[in-house]
Amino acid sequence: MAAASVPSIAPKGLDAQGCIEREGSLGRIPQPFRPVVAAARDRVLELFGPRLHSAYLYGSIPRGTARVGRSDLDLLLALRDEPSDADREGVRELGEALDKEFPQIDGVGTLLYGRDVLLSDLERHDLGWFVACLCTPLLGDDLAEYLPRYRPDSLLARETNGDLALLLPRWRERIGTADADETRTRLVRVISRRLVRTAFTLVMPRWNGWTSDLREMAEVCAAYYPERAGQVRAAAALGHDPTADPAVLRAFVDDLGPWLAAEYTRVHGVKAPRCEALQA
Repeated sequence: MAAASVPSIAPKGLDAQGCIEREGSLGRIPQPFRPVVAAARDRVLELFGPRLHSAYLYGSIPRGTARVGRSDLDLLLALRDEPSDADREGVRELGEALDKEFPQIDGVGTLLYGRDVLLSDLERHDLGWFVACLCTPLLGDDLAEYLPRYRPDSLLARETNGDLALLLPRWRERIGTADADETRTRLVRVISRRLVRTAFTLVMPRWNGWTSDLREMAEVCAAYYPERAGQVRAAAALGHDPTADPAVLRAFVDDLGPWLAAEYTRVHGVKAPRCEALQA
């Protein structure tokens, strides 16, 4: 549906050539989170040693918007070879240790990939873009030097979030087995954020800009799809302050999610298939 009016938020996040600027920097890390980042850097090196090609921060901490006791620590690690199950278990244990030791964070999320996957043609406009534009270098050689500049076009939209239809059945399964408020709250947080980001990239090429702010993403989408504005704005709020209400989760997977998946496919097409490991 075409926008009824010009979006109230002016496009931003692009350089003079119209390419997405890299967000975040080590200098923006709020003071309370600096000991966490220092500990994570040292322990990642201890865990992987020379196998580690590079490590990155992403999310609210390098953007400078993290909230003490509410925000998680997000890491992306690139190995020189492909990670094993033992590597993934080591990363999980590292995250649990950091979360337990530092009360200023609420969890640790770590993405672990081999260097070749991140630089592959298949991932050029998904994981490659993620590294080049949304990740802040922490250790090693920056993979962004081997990647192109990116524009907020339909190709980028398709390859980043054109797989929502595949996620919906998995979310329904996880919701069906969630038997505790803590589990449901975490699901609301994860799913609401993904839905808002997908809603934003649906209209990103028309808006011709980039933002990682959930509320701003929701406002941009609302300008083009006013009939869904209330749902998207509510999802953005829940991304920051989630609830354990099962009705919220049902609405996500039975209404907003299916509509968004269908509209996304209509506008941008379907994301190129990935192997099961990359779709998790």
